[in-house]
Amino acid sequence: MKINQVEELVGITKKNIRFYEDQGLLSPERNPENGYREYSLKDVNELMKIKFLRKLSIPLEDIRQVQKGNKPLSICFEDQSARLSEEIKALNTAHDLCESIKNENLDYSTLNATDYLERIQKLEEGGQIFMDVSNIDVKNKKGALIAAVIFCLIIVLFFGLAIVGMISDGVPSPMLLFFIIPGVALVIGCLAALHQRLKEIKGGEENEARKY
Repeated sequence: MKINQVEELVGITKKNIRFYEDQGLLSPERNPENGYREYSLKDVNELMKIKFLRKLSIPLEDIRQVQKGNKPLSICFEDQSARLSEEIKALNTAHDLCESIKNENLDYSTLNATDYLERIQKLEEGGQIFMDVSNIDVKNKKGALIAAVIFCLIIVLFFGLAIVGMISDGVPSPMLLFFIIPGVALVIGCLAALHQRLKEIKGGEENEARKY
């Protein structure tokens, strides 16, 4: 069975299917003649289970442990029920706070956010949960990765073509090294900058800023 058929049967996209494969939740057989994936009814059934569990927001790691037999399905639902209860509690708290504030007829231009943040902090200290701004409102690292990859490819292509041309012209090896070293240094510098940038994004823009 091809992925298009699986996509239609399960009602999820090819990207979903590939993602679950990358996560190790699905391992379809491959056709030995061409290496293409061949999905079976068992794979379709597995995807149906994954889709159902994900619809309930059950974490991928929990699904992985259930598949491996390391965690009973009943415990998986029990844990998720507890998580959802905490989320409901947090949402109710935020809802109640919104309800109490809306009657104050506030205006954005005169809003004193500090007072309300202090109220929220006290509620958090009491065990209530609000959105973690430091970890959620951060930039996605996909753009940084794409830009770095494109930049590195351009550098490699440029220097590669130049080196091929120089070899064809019979340029001595010492001269080639003199030309190659700056290119390698540029690529290494780009990768080092990317690594540092990804660390900043992963830790959160505000968390990283506090280090300086």
